[in-house]
Amino acid sequence: MTQMLSVEAKPIKAIAPFFVAIGERNWDKFCKLEKEFVAQYGIEAWQYEFNFRIKPALDKDSDRWLLIQWCGGEVVEMEAV
Repeated sequence: MTQMLSVEAKPIKAIAPFFVAIGERNWDKFCKLEKEFVAQYGIEAWQYEFNFRIKPALDKDSDRWLLIQWCGGEVVEMEAV
């Protein structure tokens, strides 16, 4: 039987700072916000918010920047798709 994940969407004031950090290209700030969010709401809530609210709202350049940061900045060049 499949388990349903029951996670409530969090208030926009909890999510908006992530967009600011991404817009400023501030990886340290993003990581700090992520840790604080997980400590307050839990990892499942973070996964939901990121996958269904934050990431889909990113423009192409911001999404690419975030991917490069997660790869440790080691991606020097990515082919445009």
